[in-house]
Amino acid sequence: MPRWSVIALWLCAAGAGAAQPLNPVQWSLGLEPARAAPGSRVLARLSARVEPGWHLYSLSTPKGGPLATTIALAPNPAVASVRTYQPAPTRTFDPNFNLETETYEKQADFLLEAALDAGASAGAVELEARIRFQCCNDKMCLPPRRVTALASLVIDPAASPVQVAIPAGYTEFVPGVPAAPVRPAPARTGQVQGLGVFMMVAFGFGLAAVFTPCVFPMIPITMSYFLNRPEGSRRWAFVEASVFCLGIVGLFSALGLAATAALGPFGVVQLGSNVWVNSFIALIFLVFGLSLVGAFEITLPSSLLTRLDQASRGGGIAGALLMGLTFSLAAFACVGPFMGTLLAASVQSGGARPLLGMMTFASGLALPFFLLALFPSYLARLPRAGGWMERVKVVMGLVILAVMLKYVSAVDQVMQWGVLTRGRFLGVWMVLFGMAGGYLLGWLRLPGWKAGERVGAGRLVVGALLLAFSLSLLPGMFGARLGELDAYVPAAQGASERAWMKNQYREALARARQENRRVLAAFTGYACTNCHWMKANMFTRPEVAAALKEFVLVELYTDGTDEASASNQRLQESKFSTIAIPFYAVMDADERVLATFPGLTRDAGEFLAFLRSSRT
Repeated sequence: MPRWSVIALWLCAAGAGAAQPLNPVQWSLGLEPARAAPGSRVLARLSARVEPGWHLYSLSTPKGGPLATTIALAPNPAVASVRTYQPAPTRTFDPNFNLETETYEKQADFLLEAALDAGASAGAVELEARIRFQCCNDKMCLPPRRVTALASLVIDPAASPVQVAIPAGYTEFVPGVPAAPVRPAPARTGQVQGLGVFMMVAFGFGLAAVFTPCVFPMIPITMSYFLNRPEGSRRWAFVEASVFCLGIVGLFSALGLAATAALGPFGVVQLGSNVWVNSFIALIFLVFGLSLVGAFEITLPSSLLTRLDQASRGGGIAGALLMGLTFSLAAFACVGPFMGTLLAASVQSGGARPLLGMMTFASGLALPFFLLALFPSYLARLPRAGGWMERVKVVMGLVILAVMLKYVSAVDQVMQWGVLTRGRFLGVWMVLFGMAGGYLLGWLRLPGWKAGERVGAGRLVVGALLLAFSLSLLPGMFGARLGELDAYVPAAQGASERAWMKNQYREALARARQENRRVLAAFTGYACTNCHWMKANMFTRPEVAAALKEFVLVELYTDGTDEASASNQRLQESKFSTIAIPFYAVMDADERVLATFPGLTRDAGEFLAFLRSSRT
């Protein structure tokens, strides 16, 4: 259910002449017994009848989501003490708040065990139950309400004593006892779609890797091994080709599985912004990039490849698997950049993405071999390897160097050196993509370029696009927004950035108290691409920027190397039971959580609904 539906029905309670407010919960109070002696106990049953489609929240609803129901007996001289009991709630996912909540539907009976004072005066007394609650349906939440329920009790010294018993299934609620932590919200639709897009990109990377200089020339050589068999063994050749492809998928899947096992489900959030991890990735990309543009050649030990190749020549299932391993290792120099990009992206997203990414990538890489084994006649129709493959290699190397800069920037931002500024970052990107475009058009002499060679239509179009992209980065060097690219490049400094306090949580609360405003706390990261996107593309939208003026804005960075980041992370984990970023929370000056919003959204209405739902 989209978050924009979390809109409190303010119009029902505000406009003059408007219709009567919705009131989907009716409260009543009954006493058992209705006549009791001083010093005895009385059970007050507070019943809530909830209209179909609506739900009420429990007394122990965890903070960080909807308002928990509160119940209390008004002070009365006839009552010495009160104990409160609630029935077992239903723990379910609430689409309004995007987290698990404790709810009641249709009817809920709360019990108040009242111990009467031994010196209570005889006569009729009125007991008053005071309730504050919030109710929601699947489309909206109503503002919190305060109501009362009354019941008459007769104090009679001659009344027969009645044993008060709490029914099975009820638990005593003690204010101040921490509720069970809120479990992380299920993946939102956008996250599910994000996984699908990621796997499509991984599969595309696998197909693209086929056309690299390390892989493409090996296709006819590899397929001849399976197809040049005696008559009657083509079916067996097809089986061996399938096993060969499974060997490729198995090898790369093992790499993804190793990454998943090594990182675990919770270490991923911080690992994505870890200085050493990003430095290592940047170094790997630098080596691959320079190798692809012709600075040097990456080769595995020939002895290893020779032994694997000799073992594979034995044929059979084992031979086909070893051929797949040999093929994968021999192709590593060209496949590595694709694989590194996917692993880096999947590591920073977490979960099973490293494994799924590598499986999907390897499937794309192996698919042409499987299809050519199935339809060998198409082997003759493949284009011949030639100079075009060298050009693909050089352009891929320049792009890899550009991607490498993103990880260098992550290190720079986390360490807060300020060396790789937005202008410098984009300047280097303009040079690299401009070089790639100029190379394809024959302006730059690198491997694969021949003097006097005619520039074909394909090279012309791709080269022009690369040059156009390079020139489109120029406005960003002077602070202009770059849309989706703003998630990956250093942020531009402007008025919207100056409106945010940085790592000043207590100061923001004090300011909110002084100005009678709410606090919007953004748990964010220096190297968090989704955080950068939200700040550059969501917070700058006119309607969202106008709504943000109602809040004291504070950014709380959690991925730095300083004590402030460690403190912010402890705050987020203790208060919201998560360290995922970005994470947004609206609080009042007394730190009471009014609304939370996890993750990224591209729907301005959804984020506005979150901001408006915090009004009380």
